This record gives sequence, structure tokens and C-alpha cells, in this order.
Amino acid sequence: MQDQIDKIVKASEESMKKAIGHLEAELAKIRAGKATPQIVDGIMVDYYGSPVPVNQVGNITVMDARTINIQPWEKNMLQPIERAIIAANIGINPQNDGINIRLYLPHLTEERRKELVKRCQGEGETSKVGVRGGRRDAIEAIKKLQKEGLSEDAAKDAEATVQQLTDNYIAIVEKHLAAKEKEIMAI
Repeated sequence: MQDQIDKIVKASEESMKKAIGHLEAELAKIRAGKATPQIVDGIMVDYYGSPVPVNQVGNITVMDARTINIQPWEKNMLQPIERAIIAANIGINPQNDGINIRLYLPHLTEERRKELVKRCQGEGETSKVGVRGGRRDAIEAIKKLQKEGLSEDAAKDAEATVQQLTDNYIAIVEKHLAAKEKEIMAI
């Protein structure tokens, strides 16, 4: 029975790690005044009828703290990339010079910073739901084992272990959110 409990705990921890990984990826996409290539991650470009990530149709470089340069590998991809960036609604207007597309990040206003912090909080809440989902699944599996003959003490110990894991991962989410909020609100 102990090996089954260990599997359940390990599975719930993997689920919680995935939630944290997703949070880190989403927070990297939220710009905090500095240009990073992750800002355009997830933007899909229509490449001859197929949606393709923008980083697979061009070279993305950061020219300075406020400028991202996208150099398409094919010149006829300038318009589709530009349309995809506009459609993604990331708050940046692309500048097409016929060779490259440049994204100039404007200075963040106080109002925009607060919107970004709210967006981060929303992503954090989504991650917390994911962590709690891992806990719920583990608790259900432990209760199922208890019906199959697991002692009540062992079930309580396993549930306590899962709860401790949940608390640790929620704290990690909070730490990530606090760091991102500090980064966004820094002028």
C-alpha cells in the first residue's frame, strides 16, 4: 500500500510542478517594460495556410531595452507576421520597414502597470487552481485506497503530506507573483 501512496503523492507533485511551469511561462510573456523575445511567444502566423509560431518564420532579436526586431526568413511573410502581431493584441504596434518588423515597447503608464499586475494575479490564480486540482486528485485516490483497505492513520498521513506539498507550491506561486509585481511596478 505504501508504494501506491508514494505514486499518488509523486503524481500530485508532478501536476503541481506543471502548474508552476505554466505560470513561469505565462509570466515571462507579460512584459515589464523590458523587451524580451518571450513577448511574441505564442503568436501564431498564417504560413501558407498553417498556423506556425512566429519564431519559426523569422529571427527574433532584442535590439535594445525597448525594441524587438523580427527578421522573416521569407520576405513575403512580413504582412502575415504583422497581421498576427496586431491580432494577438499584445499592446504593441508593429513597424514594417520592408525588411524587418520592429516592435517598440512604449513606456508603461501607471494604469497599464496596474492592468499587467491584475493579469499576473489572474495567471497566479489559474496556477493555484492547478495546484489544488493536483491535491484534489491525490486526496480522491487516497480515499479510494482507504476503501480498499488502507488504514485510516496511513490515509491521514498521506493527506497531510499532500496538503504540505500543496502549501509549498502555493507559496512558490505567491513568490513568483510578488517578484513579477515588483518588476512591473519598478519605474
